[in-house]
Amino acid sequence: MRQPSVIARRVAAASVSLVVAAGAAACGPEDSDAKGSGGDSTPHKGGTLTVLNAQPQSDFDPARLYTSGGGNVPSLVFRTLTTRNRENGAAGAKVVPDLATDTGRPNKDATVWTYTLKKGLKYEDGTPITSADIKYGIERSFAPELSGGAPYLRDWLVGAADYQGPYKDKKGLSAIETPDARTIVFHLNKPEGEFPYLATQTQFTPVPKSKDTGTTYESHPVSSGPYKVVKNENDGEHLVLERNTHWSAATDEERKAYPDRIDVRSGLDSSVINQRLSASQGADAAAVTTDTNLGPAELAKVTGDKELAARVGTGRFGYTNYLAFNPKVKPFDNPKVRQAVAYAIDRSSVVNAAGGSALAEPATTFLPDQKSFGYTPYDPFPAGRSGNPAKARELLKQAGYANGLTLTLTHSNSKDFETSPEIATAVQDALKKAGITVKLQGLEENDYRDKIHSVKTEPGLFLAHWGADWPSGGPFLAPIFDGRQIVKDGANFNTGQLNDKSVNDEIDAINKLTDLDAAAQRWGALDKKIGEDALVVPLFHPVYKRLYGKDVKNIVISDWTGVLDISQVAVK
Repeated sequence: MRQPSVIARRVAAASVSLVVAAGAAACGPEDSDAKGSGGDSTPHKGGTLTVLNAQPQSDFDPARLYTSGGGNVPSLVFRTLTTRNRENGAAGAKVVPDLATDTGRPNKDATVWTYTLKKGLKYEDGTPITSADIKYGIERSFAPELSGGAPYLRDWLVGAADYQGPYKDKKGLSAIETPDARTIVFHLNKPEGEFPYLATQTQFTPVPKSKDTGTTYESHPVSSGPYKVVKNENDGEHLVLERNTHWSAATDEERKAYPDRIDVRSGLDSSVINQRLSASQGADAAAVTTDTNLGPAELAKVTGDKELAARVGTGRFGYTNYLAFNPKVKPFDNPKVRQAVAYAIDRSSVVNAAGGSALAEPATTFLPDQKSFGYTPYDPFPAGRSGNPAKARELLKQAGYANGLTLTLTHSNSKDFETSPEIATAVQDALKKAGITVKLQGLEENDYRDKIHSVKTEPGLFLAHWGADWPSGGPFLAPIFDGRQIVKDGANFNTGQLNDKSVNDEIDAINKLTDLDAAAQRWGALDKKIGEDALVVPLFHPVYKRLYGKDVKNIVISDWTGVLDISQVAVK
């Protein structure tokens, strides 16, 4: 998952769709049985699950979605070659087979990946799912009119950089071969040991060519999952799913598909969502949210109520909030100035500004505190929870600023408790103790994103955050620190504009590894190496707290998404 605007599409995905609008090292719901609440926690089939969301499930086309692990609601309709493991905590950060019989078979250097489809796979109309359908589904994701999905395939597939999709180029992609109805082979430009993670993205959903209606396909995409779309109003604002009778649990070990019907209602105010889940009246007793967290005030109220506290799911998505430097802007070209700022940060006050320790955890590493990312504990500028202004002053003196200096901190005016005024003010107060005067520059969200993502306008000091496309160090470190990913005429995320050959080479070396545990250790070591350059100052990792209705059973929250997995939920 990316900056929040993308994450929100992904985790609700969240998607990132989130993106939760997004999502978290997850564990089961706090103070409750991880399998549900109420007297009988045994999940049963039947009933209607209601989903109350702030953001609509827009662009409900597998080509256009940017999700993590196939998304939450999308994953009920769209099956992919691989998917996330639907288990609590760290076990849920693993990639497992979905339509395929395994997570993929690489050649010796991981430039060719081969998959075999399971037998007996069918669409909602009973017709068989073939490898050609998956190839076509991927190819249509390249069509400009269906843009929005993850960009990796354009970069990774041989000859795909300029491909414009099957509507303009009917020859298709020669990098994807389908020698028979159950086999699909991918040819890559370079070794990619994490291809099984990419194969969880919705672009790997099979699409029957004869049923493709282009930009209107989203109104009734052909289901390969346990549910089919029977209503899609106002571009995902009201989405109704019912059982796909041709889906077979024998081919799908991940999705439980307990409810008979899923009713997704969006465009609601977050406070209204939490009020309705709290009251749990009528249909809301069997309701969840995939994109709305409890805020600090709401959490305080919930914590004081035993019954409500037992209905809070807690999770941690792979996500880091940080302070970013642009070393091209003075005085941040001086490493000692950057180090001084790092020592001056009071993470306790930042965490409080983010809602308190229940909603944020202090961070000294860029990688999130999860094994799958390769998390390696380190703190290159140890200053404790409350900062070390004396050490910061000493470094400023060495940098030639014995009398202190004045800086401008750019932030968003959005009330998101991440890049918002509350966090900026906490940073301002901490740096003042070290003799650094901070002027705050608050921008509206669109202006803020445009400014910080352009190398031409990127400020010297600003608040930023990043989320994982999948639970690994690769999509976390590479976009931010790989010099070859610096974008000069578009959206740039390498905020420090780092272009270090040793870093680039190590990224390539790790990408060759198909042993993901070994790769994780290398990502952790690379994180530590980069951290010593003080190009960013990690501030905190968010914690997600979400209410669910009193009749909701079988709560599963994995380290992949950090939010309740509705493919596991029962309501009866």
